[in-house]
Amino acid sequence: MSIVIHTDGGSRGNPGKAAIGVVVFEGGEVVYELSSYIGIATNNEAEYQALIAALEWLRANQEKLGERAAGPVVFKLDSKLVVEQVNKRWKIKEARLRNLAEKCWALLATITIPTKITHVLRSRNADADALANQALDAQAGP
Repeated sequence: MSIVIHTDGGSRGNPGKAAIGVVVFEGGEVVYELSSYIGIATNNEAEYQALIAALEWLRANQEKLGERAAGPVVFKLDSKLVVEQVNKRWKIKEARLRNLAEKCWALLATITIPTKITHVLRSRNADADALANQALDAQAGP
């Protein structure tokens, strides 16, 4: 079965209150969702944190998924910056983002299932975006 993981991060204020959303599809069915507030961060930091959360989930579940995976696990992000930096096609100038990219690379090194990190248009990442916004909305408060 194909495994596709959508991730999204967002910040209101940039930096401001930030949250992440992760949706894992296996054969077109949702098998995992995460909607989490992460505190104060920039949009780019939130995008990276969403990918890190997804990679941690995959690492924890790779043994059982590896038996069923048909082809690589495909990550779909709407952040071109994160996709290009994690795939080592763009330089990383900011130290904070470099640290997050290094964490992604370290996690990827522990995952035995082939992976592919790709860019999608924001409109094709609505499920993960909704989960990030859900966590942000819950933090709005009075």
